[in-house]
Amino acid sequence: MLKIIGIVAVVLVVAVAAVLVYAATKPDTFRVTRSTSIEAPPEKVFALINDFRSWGVWSPYEKLDPNLKRTYEGPASGKGAVYSWEGNKAGAGRMEILDAPAPLRVTIKLDFTKPFQAHNTAEFTMVPQGDTTNVTWAMFGPNVFIGKVMSTFMSIDKMVGKDFEAGLANLKTAAEK
Repeated sequence: MLKIIGIVAVVLVVAVAAVLVYAATKPDTFRVTRSTSIEAPPEKVFALINDFRSWGVWSPYEKLDPNLKRTYEGPASGKGAVYSWEGNKAGAGRMEILDAPAPLRVTIKLDFTKPFQAHNTAEFTMVPQGDTTNVTWAMFGPNVFIGKVMSTFMSIDKMVGKDFEAGLANLKTAAEK
């Protein structure tokens, strides 16, 4: 019996070591990107993104937690606007618009504090194409070691990407009204 326990222990140690070594080979950064085409001028799309108070209309994260506590600081929109949230399902964090050259881009500093800490950048770009606007939602940042380990078992691109797809579909509906 002790021999079997010893063999199982060795196999587990080797498996954990293999996962850790494999995780160490993962990239030091990550990027998740999704795009859509919206039949609206870039100014209309930009206005929905550049004002955090408008995110309730389209952001999939706003609907995660009916008891979400929201606070806003700074200007109502644009550079320096800040949105903080705290909820049971949505965790807690803070977003600050770093740059918003109308109507083509909004760059956001995105800091998560719960359930884990992470410091990323979110960026929305709007490219006019005739009567439509191509909108890209991207999030990127450092891929710390625990993120590398987690990415051996789950794909952040698939996990966050589906939320971006839902958000862009909601943004499309709101902007095309």
